[in-house]
Amino acid sequence: MTYTDLFENDEMKLINLLPHDGEAYYHGKILDDVTADRYWVECINQLSWEHDRAFMFGKEIVTQRKVAWYADQPVSYRYSGYTKTALIWPDFLREIKQRVESSSGDIFNSCLCNFYSSGDEGMGWHSDGEKELVEAGVIGSLTLGSARRFSFKHKVTGERLSLNLEHGSLLIMKGSTQKNWLHSLPKTKKVFEPRVNLTFRQMRF
Repeated sequence: MTYTDLFENDEMKLINLLPHDGEAYYHGKILDDVTADRYWVECINQLSWEHDRAFMFGKEIVTQRKVAWYADQPVSYRYSGYTKTALIWPDFLREIKQRVESSSGDIFNSCLCNFYSSGDEGMGWHSDGEKELVEAGVIGSLTLGSARRFSFKHKVTGERLSLNLEHGSLLIMKGSTQKNWLHSLPKTKKVFEPRVNLTFRQMRF
């Protein structure tokens, strides 16, 4: 299933992408191209990127994708067998956070940033269920750079749906989405430019 209609016709109200057991709302482009381009360049050049590491099947895996983590406080965050300590927001990232909060109506205190150098890099099926996250909290996912396909899969029924995340666009996931749905960023041979994905989160501090 591919998501096509962003709004209900009458009230221009965002509708839930997920048919049941969760909530996901695509706000479309919340940044104009000039602003999105500027933020994209600042993210690539100024964030403290490093290759992600994870333990899988008893082995250490170093991912092609790079990550950086920022928050209100230098708190620790453990996932995939590693503990990471957050850096404090640079001014431009705090600015982006405020724009996301203004569009979504939600407040975030941290951001896991992801850098994909091309379509050869992606993320397999997973859900964001780390114990440090607020239960049933909100995740705001802002795309900068290359548009990429983003997919959901229900954990029990296997139902799937996908949408295209554009440069400067915002996707909100909330409620029981992480409990009941997996999501992924499939690899593709059709994308050659980098993508930055800023996933704003609500952590337990």
